[in-house]
Amino acid sequence: MESTSSGGGSHHQPRLPPGFRFHPTDEELVVHYLKKKAASAPLPVAIIAEVDLYKYDPWELPSKASFGEQEWYFFSPRERKYPNGERPNRAATSGYWKATGTDKPILTANGTQKIGVKKALVFYGGKPPKGIKSNWIMHEYRLVDKNSSANKPLE
Repeated sequence: MESTSSGGGSHHQPRLPPGFRFHPTDEELVVHYLKKKAASAPLPVAIIAEVDLYKYDPWELPSKASFGEQEWYFFSPRERKYPNGERPNRAATSGYWKATGTDKPILTANGTQKIGVKKALVFYGGKPPKGIKSNWIMHEYRLVDKNSSANKPLE
């Protein structure tokens, strides 16, 4: 998640070497963090907080982060809008997150396999469809379904 607004910093910085910057590539986020989290495997470093993003407004989230100043990373459950549907519920406290643009595939370094998807979301204050667009942007990362044709090697 990132913002063009000024916001608070995180209060619980992990112990890391001086000069450390957490600026992973999309592939690194998917392979070393998201896949491992989904498999309940140990993470390289406990730097990504677990937060239900939709229980907060975006300006409240920086204080919930484990690390970051202008970008924050979170693991969050993906709730469904309807019990039997696939559509995600992205309603927040005083607004909602709206998908924008097209999903970006995340490929392995050699570009032969799709390992995830990145979706851009913008926060709108109020209720749809009359929400007011804000400067808050969130990037949602998802793993591709193992049985999906999208996970097969590219030709």
